Amino acid sequence: MTSAATTVDQYINEAPEDRREALQKLRNVILENLPKGFQEAMGYGMAGYVVPHSIYPKGYHCDPKQALPFMGFASQKNSINFYHMGIYAKPELYDWFVAEYPKHSKQKLDIGKSCLRIKKPENIPFELIGELVKKITVADWITTYESEFKK
Repeated sequence: MTSAATTVDQYINEAPEDRREALQKLRNVILENLPKGFQEAMGYGMAGYVVPHSIYPKGYHCDPKQALPFMGFASQKNSINFYHMGIYAKPELYDWFVAEYPKHSKQKLDIGKSCLRIKKPENIPFELIGELVKKITVADWITTYESEFKK
């Protein structure tokens, strides 16, 4: 479910009422733990966190007009999804996350390449997501992005 919202506040306010509190808490956890340099933005119809052009002028290789994406969250039809490109690009980070997840949630892990799907808002592992958010700096992400994705 993509959104036409132009701000994260608008995006959260337009989400189903039973998800708004969880989405706001997820946003707060991200912002409290986000390394310096990343910027909150709307992109691809969801809330995101990017490396702005002021830091990485080349932008995203698929569309250089877009800032370099890193992380985001979305309210989808059947779940709240949290996207983190670091767990896609760094196998050791993915392995850490998978190992830590059962310590933070009783829900079965539902994860894709970079997408954690949470069916019930009350099952969001906020503390674990906060720990994950801290693990990659802007400089780390640019280095990883250039070595793993930009060919």
